[in-house]
Amino acid sequence: MLGQAGMAAAAVRYLRSAGAPTTAPTVAAPVEALPRPDLRAVGDDERAPVPPAEFRRVLGNFATGVTVITAPPAEGETAPAGFACQSFAALSLDPPLVVFMVGRTSRTWPLIARAGVFCVNVLGAEQGELCRGFARSGTDKFAGVDHEPTPVSGSPRLAGAAAWIDCTIQAVHTGGDHLIVVGRVEALGTGDDGDPPLLFHRGRFTRLEDDQAHLRQPPASTAT
Repeated sequence: MLGQAGMAAAAVRYLRSAGAPTTAPTVAAPVEALPRPDLRAVGDDERAPVPPAEFRRVLGNFATGVTVITAPPAEGETAPAGFACQSFAALSLDPPLVVFMVGRTSRTWPLIARAGVFCVNVLGAEQGELCRGFARSGTDKFAGVDHEPTPVSGSPRLAGAAAWIDCTIQAVHTGGDHLIVVGRVEALGTGDDGDPPLLFHRGRFTRLEDDQAHLRQPPASTAT
């Protein structure tokens, strides 16, 4: 296991070798996850970390969009790869960059890393069941799912998605028990029907209209 200095050196080597992203997906350099940094246990005399259940409960109050990250078959593979992802955000306008987070134990991430490209499918309000399918392991996630290749990377663009972002992997950083994946946007677009996006809040799916309707309701009581 490499220490901090070794990890930094590995990151520098990767960035130098990656250079400017190419437009042809067939020559995109595969991206491997950087090594896990040195970790240590919390000492008996130190404050205990935040309990995971409490962390999840509190952070669950932050509503997020829901996406499916997809990639074309990596070299030696016959099927595309994909997984459901809530941890996605825009990162930079110039150059156009996006970012998503994936767990270190993900079985799908190594396939996407080897492909070197990916597509972010922003799910529509009616695609909750589709999301559940891509959240499962050990199944054919693309069975019965309509999709077509994106124009640059050839990653699966899922039918009915509210938006899609076609990307080349630019960098991968460590982030605790997750990896932080930065993608350079090569092409993007929105769905044809303009449906609202699918949202996830307090452990369940919801939709934008529901939240707006709630905000329009008058308060139950005006007593002070």
